[in-house]
Amino acid sequence: MNRPLCLLFTVFLALLVTGGLHPAHPAVRHSHPLLDTVRTRQSSTVARDNLDIATSERNRRLYDSIRTKTSRRAVPRLLYRMLFRRPVVDTLTGRVVDESRALERFAGATVGEIRIVRAPIFGPGGNWFERAGDRIHVLTRERVIRRDLLFGPGDRFDPQLVVRNKQLLRSRAYLSDVDIEVRRDSLDSMRVDLTIRTRDSWSVTVDGALHGEGRTMVGLYDANLLGTGNLFRVKTHFDRGDFSYGGNIFEYELPNLLGSFFTADFSAGRDFYDSELCLGLRKEFLRPTDYEVGITYGDIKSKHRFVEADTQLLVKARNLDLWGGYSRYLRSARSSLFLTARYNYARVGLRPEVAPDLHPALHDRDLVLLSAGLYREKFYTANMVYGFGTREYLATGYRAELTAGRSWGEFNDELYLGLHYSTGGFRPHGYFMAGFTLGSHIDLRSGMWRRSAVNVDLRWFSNLYLLRRSRVRQFLGIDYTQGWNRASGADEVLVFTRENGLQALDERRTGTTRAVLNTETVLFTPYQPLGFRIALFGFADFGTIGFSPNLFKNSFFTTFGIGIRLRNERLIFNTVQIRLGLAVGKGGWAGSDYLRVSNSRRLDEQRYRPSRPEVVGFE
Repeated sequence: MNRPLCLLFTVFLALLVTGGLHPAHPAVRHSHPLLDTVRTRQSSTVARDNLDIATSERNRRLYDSIRTKTSRRAVPRLLYRMLFRRPVVDTLTGRVVDESRALERFAGATVGEIRIVRAPIFGPGGNWFERAGDRIHVLTRERVIRRDLLFGPGDRFDPQLVVRNKQLLRSRAYLSDVDIEVRRDSLDSMRVDLTIRTRDSWSVTVDGALHGEGRTMVGLYDANLLGTGNLFRVKTHFDRGDFSYGGNIFEYELPNLLGSFFTADFSAGRDFYDSELCLGLRKEFLRPTDYEVGITYGDIKSKHRFVEADTQLLVKARNLDLWGGYSRYLRSARSSLFLTARYNYARVGLRPEVAPDLHPALHDRDLVLLSAGLYREKFYTANMVYGFGTREYLATGYRAELTAGRSWGEFNDELYLGLHYSTGGFRPHGYFMAGFTLGSHIDLRSGMWRRSAVNVDLRWFSNLYLLRRSRVRQFLGIDYTQGWNRASGADEVLVFTRENGLQALDERRTGTTRAVLNTETVLFTPYQPLGFRIALFGFADFGTIGFSPNLFKNSFFTTFGIGIRLRNERLIFNTVQIRLGLAVGKGGWAGSDYLRVSNSRRLDEQRYRPSRPEVVGFE
């Protein structure tokens, strides 16, 4: 099996090298090559350059040829209608656009009428699959979209706030696209009318998972229940050996309760020996000057993995979280000053043996944290970064934060000190992000620094390049975590996780120092069978983990492989990923997760707004 996988990987890399890469949008034409003003009439549209027009023309001729050849007979004609539609990808330039610049000419005007125009998932002219989906789907109600607006009639028009509102609407799982059209009133030049156009996503889907000990989960959820924007999910658990019933877990979420921008959620149920009761109510920072508040309660019984003993034990815990914060925009610094506070109550009723330096994560504890800092966040639009072609809103900015607090523990009382800094933005060669977090506990009796940790995170993705009729983007990530003066037991060692690990490694290794480099090349193809876009990718990961602060003295692994992703942007289904991979260690071939079919995302979108104060993570 190894030889075929290596051959496939070699062919894939050779394709990328020999195909001839060209920037999807030439960078030499603007003073800032990636940031281009949107040329608008009434709405934000991006003008295509000659290269895009030529590419679009070639693709038009290709699809016209296929259509002509298949139209002569009934069966080929039916297959064409089922499998093909005009590729939307050809209209995408790869530019990163500052939409607020195109709206500056309306700044200071008074907001007048706000009109909502809702479009179904697919619209007219689709195949039978798409037409059936539109008939079954319940369109998002107008009041649901209107309650998510950050402005109203009579307010002062703020270009930055409008773009921020587009990002908020676009983040809703039940909407696939959002546009806001602005036009001046014909009778009053200081008044603007807005038309908000939305397109729905298919919101109903099924889920499933295979767990250890024969446990199986099947689920059904609707992210837009009866067009209300509320999420309902039910998970049923059973044993796949004898099909014995294991229980249900129900979840319900209201993303904007009564237009207050508070999110309320509830979950309850059991899964064999696991059970949960969780309640939450929270509001996040949405504007430069704003407030945040939240409360969550959880009563959870579940199996907890004890990495150092390579076993799982049942743990039952109750947790209450209270937090709040306020931010104020400082015009002179073009940033927001924020203050946040948090109280956490944790009690563990069922657990293994604990001691002052054993299983500190399972100690009973009261924790108070205070944070202060500065942040700035601005959104730009792009495509083919995390998605497959729709407009994506990517954050740039920074956050600088100091955190201090005190905990009253079951065995000892401690102080906590921490700092965090992250920044990211677009540069001529792509998007760069850097993050740094450092924190430590201080024992009040001995004065010793305990359970310290540092994390460094670096991310980059390239500009979008043309490869014949396809588009190519390169991703790179570096993550480094080290701890010292750690205790023993639960959550006191590092492992390779799905987020900070090697994609194809199937071996559990532990340590207090971990470094991982992930690289991935993604090729977005122009093909869209049944509306599903296809992306091919090749990856190579390098990682080291162990108990020595010297990286070269720890265990080293590398993984590499190829895969394919399928995604329909109009459906709420996660991206389907099929991956082939191999793993190699110092001693030769390592345990490999050769084949994996999953719906997991590669990475999450970076944000810079603050949230509740946190202790530096070590996981």
